[in-house]
Amino acid sequence: MIQTVPRAVAIALLGLALGACSTSGEPTRQLAYAQPKPPVDPRVAEMYGPVLDDGWQIPAVAPTAMESRNIRQIVDYDTSEPAGTVVVDPYQRFLYLVMENGKAMRYGVGVGKAGLEFTGEALIQRKAAWPRWTPTQDMIKREPDKYGGELRNGMKGGIDNPLGARALYLFKDGRDTLYRIHGTNQEWSIGKAVSSGCIRMLNQDVIDLNRRVPPKTRVVVLGPDAAPQVADLDRDPAA
Repeated sequence: MIQTVPRAVAIALLGLALGACSTSGEPTRQLAYAQPKPPVDPRVAEMYGPVLDDGWQIPAVAPTAMESRNIRQIVDYDTSEPAGTVVVDPYQRFLYLVMENGKAMRYGVGVGKAGLEFTGEALIQRKAAWPRWTPTQDMIKREPDKYGGELRNGMKGGIDNPLGARALYLFKDGRDTLYRIHGTNQEWSIGKAVSSGCIRMLNQDVIDLNRRVPPKTRVVVLGPDAAPQVADLDRDPAA
């Protein structure tokens, strides 16, 4: 015998089926990937906002696109170096400006490829805004197709210049080492070892560092045997 479903029950089942395809109601839960991102600290957004500097418009850096470790911030820093010293750790990809009371201002940086990096001590002999850039003879020899043409004579300062908004020129024993701490228009390179030896910083960060350090500031670039000196990472974003 064939059993029939009562009409009222059939209508109820049809309503449930149609309801299962509907998206008009609010979902009862959200998938993990759909969760809203945490709000950006307004201080961080301000630090990396757009900057009009000497007629050049420096674009904003989206904080959400940055690794939190590379955001400019004050950290605990255990070092024997006196306050005012710049310490570069090319292996952790950080630059520290030593402060009083065991603190340092920490910046994320890009560093030189293996074999091209500078180590040891130097002095900031010169500071320049929107500097002219000229490839070194070693760069021309290594990559003649890239640097051997018109670029061998250099490039005037500007937003497309590889040295960015500021350059701090490192001298040792009174001689130019040809290494620089400078800004970059290649934000993706921060935290990586891709340069021809110089220390790259976000333009917003190199402007900040430039105003904090006077000429003759001592710079220490750590070698591979240097022990980690950071006691507390990611402490306080600070301008």
